[in-house]
Amino acid sequence: MAASPTVGTGGSRRDQILAVAAQLFAKHGFHGVSIADLGAAVGVSGPALYRHFPGKEALLAEMLIGISEHLLAGGQARAAASDDPREVLTALVEFQLDFALREPELIVVQDRDLANLPTDARRRVRRLQRAYVEIWVDTLQQVHRGLSAESARIGAHGAFGLLNSTPHSAPGHSEGRPPEVAALLRRMALAALMDLPV
Repeated sequence: MAASPTVGTGGSRRDQILAVAAQLFAKHGFHGVSIADLGAAVGVSGPALYRHFPGKEALLAEMLIGISEHLLAGGQARAAASDDPREVLTALVEFQLDFALREPELIVVQDRDLANLPTDARRRVRRLQRAYVEIWVDTLQQVHRGLSAESARIGAHGAFGLLNSTPHSAPGHSEGRPPEVAALLRRMALAALMDLPV
């Protein structure tokens, strides 16, 4: 699955379905949305959706695997772009922050509905997520010589919690004041990560 998690921007019917599904799942939960609901929201009959996805679980799997692949590829690209670990850490924070501000619905779905994936898809998402976290862990250990992997992992997850929670816990801020919100979150995350105790 290679679709970008910025679902819907490609203009295809499949992307439109993914975009609408992300919005509906975030608002109502995976089990609160039917195939008929999805069809009505994208302007097709419910059964017509089966030409694109065999069912809701397959749609959710494509969505969450796509998010995880996107984050991992972005993290790898930023880690490879500089030999300065502080520059890499700053780039990782910027990348995660941009995703969080642009895609709050996908963050909600990923956090809440991962358990609704079929076992194989859920394991794949977890593997991708772990690989993404390890990029942050490696970077933090380069920034802070002597920092344990466990402490770096805790620091990374703390940064994710900060960057991922605010866009959907403060409705309207991600759209109404993106420069101010982004600047505040960036400063907070970097201040915490740059000052981890060794």
